[in-house]
Amino acid sequence: MKAWLFDLDGTLLDTAPDLHRALSALLSEQGREPIPLEVMRRYVSRGARGLVRLAFGELDDDTELTTRLVEIYAQDIASETRLFDELDVLLASLRSGGLRWGIVTNKLEALARQVLESMPQAALLHDCALLIGGDTAGERKPHPAPLLLAADQLGLPVSDIVYVGDAPTDIEAGRRAGMTTVSVGWGYVPDDVAPPVDWQADHHVERPDDLIELLRTL
Repeated sequence: MKAWLFDLDGTLLDTAPDLHRALSALLSEQGREPIPLEVMRRYVSRGARGLVRLAFGELDDDTELTTRLVEIYAQDIASETRLFDELDVLLASLRSGGLRWGIVTNKLEALARQVLESMPQAALLHDCALLIGGDTAGERKPHPAPLLLAADQLGLPVSDIVYVGDAPTDIEAGRRAGMTTVSVGWGYVPDDVAPPVDWQADHHVERPDDLIELLRTL
C-alpha cells in the first residue's frame, strides 16, 4: 500500500472533550443539565446534528441549535483534542516507510482544518497530504465520492490506499470506493450500532498498536 487515509473524530483524534464542552455550554444556554462525557462521546461520529438530537431529542427543526453548537465549538475547538495513544508512532512509521497519509472526514473542512492547526499536537500532523471534509466533494460518507477525490488528489489507484475508520459509514464508503478498509475498536460507536468487528471491513484492530502491526503486513 502506498497511502493511508483516516477518518478524523474517533479514529485519528479524540475530539470528544472539546465537543463535550461545547455541547455543555449549549445545554446551559437552554437551561438544561449537561450530558456526561462518557455518554456523549459514543455519539460524536454522528456530527453536530446528531449531538443536538442526543441532547434535545427529535425536533421539527434543529437547524438553529445545530448552528449554535458549531459556533460555540469553533470558539475553542481543540484545546483538549489529542491523537489517540500510539498513533504518533503509527504516523512516524508511515513517514519512515515513505508512505503518504491524509484525512477524509464528514466534519466540515474548515472546522477540520481549524482542529488540525490549533490542537496542541499540531506539529505531529505537519505532513498530512490532504484533508477532505464533509463539504469538499459534494457528498458525505457513506458515499464514496470523498474517498475517490482523495485518491485523485494523491494520484494513486484506489487499490493502493487503505482507509481507516471508526464508523460503519467509513467502512461502507471505503468498500464502495474499492479501498482496503480497516475498522478500529477505540472510536465513537453509539449503543444502537453493531460492534466494529461486524462491519465487514477487510481488517479490524482493537488497539492502535495493532494498527501499527497491520501496517507491517500490508
